[in-house]
Amino acid sequence: MLEGMDGGLVAASVGPYGAALADGSEYRGRYGLSVPALRDWHRPRLEVLADACPDLLALETVPDADEGEALAGAVAGLGVPAWLSYTVAGDRTRAGQPLAEAFAVAAAVDEIVAVGVNCCAPEDVGPAVALAREVTGKPAVAYPNSGEGWDGRGWTGGSRFRPVDAAGWIAAGAGIVAGCCRVSPADIAALSRAIRG
Repeated sequence: MLEGMDGGLVAASVGPYGAALADGSEYRGRYGLSVPALRDWHRPRLEVLADACPDLLALETVPDADEGEALAGAVAGLGVPAWLSYTVAGDRTRAGQPLAEAFAVAAAVDEIVAVGVNCCAPEDVGPAVALAREVTGKPAVAYPNSGEGWDGRGWTGGSRFRPVDAAGWIAAGAGIVAGCCRVSPADIAALSRAIRG
């Protein structure tokens, strides 16, 4: 858990710009917009959510370091803590930028209290969490998807989400662990048991 934020917290979700386009670009990034244009697009949404008084803002499933930078700028001064999590492929954002550069955009932003990854393959979590801690010195968040693929018609492959892996994520610096797409309620129950011992 993040220091000073114990149990029962409500995080308001702020997804990527690409989700509004409904063309799958939320998993690719590189929208053709500048950092200031993305910041201007996100800021009104963040203000509305901040006015609702959540405990945290979850700036999540961000595919692109430019959008991460825009969100970091937009959340500054809102008075609500936030985490920033990227969707990744290996050691890069979905847009192809090195994760170290992506995490670095949050390092000096006081409102961003944690950084990490979500909606990524489970095997990408450990190295990303360790890098997030190294680059920012902040706690990490880790909530991968099941690892299944999507071919445009349906889900392919089997789940690779293993709740026992959470111990390694926590050891690497994750203060919040959970699951994203295709992680089932049974997986979350097993995750809870694995974390609590």
